[in-house]
Amino acid sequence: MTPTVKNHSHHISRQFNADLEEVKKHMLEMGGLVEKQLQDAINAIADADSALGSRVIEQDSIVDAMEVSIDEECNLILARRQPAASDLRLVLAIIKTVRDLERIGDEASKIAKSGVKLSERGEFPNGVAEFRQLGNRVKKMVNMALDAFTRYDTESALSIAMEDSDVDNEYSSAMRSAINLMTDNPDLISKVLNLLWAFRALERIGDHAKNICEHVVYLVAGTDIRHEDLATVATKMRPTSD
Repeated sequence: MTPTVKNHSHHISRQFNADLEEVKKHMLEMGGLVEKQLQDAINAIADADSALGSRVIEQDSIVDAMEVSIDEECNLILARRQPAASDLRLVLAIIKTVRDLERIGDEASKIAKSGVKLSERGEFPNGVAEFRQLGNRVKKMVNMALDAFTRYDTESALSIAMEDSDVDNEYSSAMRSAINLMTDNPDLISKVLNLLWAFRALERIGDHAKNICEHVVYLVAGTDIRHEDLATVATKMRPTSD
């Protein structure tokens, strides 16, 4: 039976239902905090706000603690319930997703550190508009990936995952522009490098959002698509009309 939100909340044991729902809720709470971290980190650079960047860095330990706590919950479920089939895939998908969320938190912290350094050196307008644009795109990917997980929506998950190639292209374009800027303005090299590290972090966050989408497909379809062509997978999984 293909897992859905509805049938994943009906088990003989009410406590088993409660355990699964609770760990899912905690994963989504972690996701909400990570999204806030990411948005604040983007704003720290775009608005040259070092205080906001410092707060993002301080919150990283909270995200780390949430990952450890959710992992412990999942391990208890595995030990006590010995889930099988789709229930097992759900627990494993949560474990993998919180790992990606923790790494998104790490990348947000890196962005915030770059923001603090940039603000200390004075406002740096070159490339900031492009950074905010890519940052908003990546944040939307993370949000939609978590939403696809909540709804067990493989179609949305695959669509979001395929956006990662566009993120990679935007990152490559930003790299080229930055190299040209440093060539023409050697005095800006340190500032440009800090912005480049932030762009690189956004590109990595896009990768982790894609990973979460792949976990959704694994959860629902039981298929590992990590090394598959996503367009081909989407075509195969698209419902056919009679």
